[in-house]
Order: sequence, then C-alpha cells, then structure tokens
Amino acid sequence: MHLAGVSKRYGAVSALESADLRIERGELLAVVGPSGSGKSTLLNIMGTLDRPTAGNLRIDGYGVAELSDRELSALRARTIGFVFQQFHLAAGVPALDIVADGLLYGGRRRADRRRAAERALRRVGLGHRLRHRPHELSGGEQQRVAVARAVLGDPPLLMADEPTGNLDSASGAAVLDLLRDLHGGGTTVVLITHDRDLAAGLPREVRLKDGKIAEEVRR
Repeated sequence: MHLAGVSKRYGAVSALESADLRIERGELLAVVGPSGSGKSTLLNIMGTLDRPTAGNLRIDGYGVAELSDRELSALRARTIGFVFQQFHLAAGVPALDIVADGLLYGGRRRADRRRAAERALRRVGLGHRLRHRPHELSGGEQQRVAVARAVLGDPPLLMADEPTGNLDSASGAAVLDLLRDLHGGGTTVVLITHDRDLAAGLPREVRLKDGKIAEEVRR
C-alpha cells in the first residue's frame, strides 16, 4: 500500500493532510494517536471505505482513484480483512455460522462456507467454541470470532481498529498475540490504536497528530 499526499476534507474541516505512507508486504505496524488525530480517517482511506479528497492511494498495484465502486469493492473483498473495537457479532447465532456468513455472498454452498469457517475458528484457537453463541463467550473469545471472520478469505492485509479497546488486559494481550501469530504466517497487519504502550511493542509505529503523520519509528 502506498499513500502519496493523501488528504481528506469534510467541508471546511481537514481530517487528514498530505499523508505519505508506504506499507510493505509482511509488515506489522501500529498507527497511533490521540482521539481526533486522524486515525479513523486514515483507516477508512487505507481500507478503501472512503476515498481521499486529494492525493493518490495504490493497493497491490492498483490505483484506487482509477477503480469504479464495484472494482473497489472487489479489491477490498480479496485484499483486506477488518477487525473493529466493537465485535459486531449477531446475537443468538453460533460462532460457526457468524464466521460462515462472511462468505454468504460469494456463491459458495453452505457446507463449504461452514468448513471454511471451522478452519478459521480453529486457526484462532476456538475449535472448542464452534457452537457457542456470543453471550456464551468471553470478550476475548468474541474478538477472536471477529478475527476469524476477518481472515476467512485469507486476505493479505488485516486492519485492526482498536482491537483490544473493549478487553481486559489479559484478553487484550491474547488478541495481540493472535495478531502477531497471523503476522508470523505472512499476513500484513496494521493496528490502529491510541495506546502508546501497545504501539511501542510493535516493529513500526506511525504517529499521527492533528491530521498529519508527525513521525515514524522503526525498531
């Protein structure tokens, strides 16, 4: 992913200004900053959920500005997995079906979707919780279900927006370990967070302030 001079304005408000950022395959990095620093805007643009007002964004060799909405949706579907602070799990639905529904519009048979979902859940350590519903799972387990859903199609890029924000410290550490494991398996992981201590533990840190990339740290 390559951002060159990317800006985003909402009316008279500049949410992101002249961002230059390159993310290579196989990286693990944090985008960190306080509330209002532009993290969510940058996430939405990098995840192709929103288009920049100015500048260029290329993902996997494709210029985002050159793609139609349908082409952009297809690129997103095969390239990017999302994990959010809110788990967004359907109440009363077993974990297996929550994850399998991530393939609902791909034209695959239900049995195939469920087999793929089981593999994804086992990948995140929830092979023993396939039939459990969200209210029967801990917060950390619910986030693991969300991660399984995000990696179901084996996307090369995983974007995690405050994935530990609603978890206690032990559960948060477990989810972070899971993201590290996925990175170790070849997935590029971008973690959006306000937690400076968490960001300091990752190999690369991109710090935002007032809508601008203030500095980068590599370890």
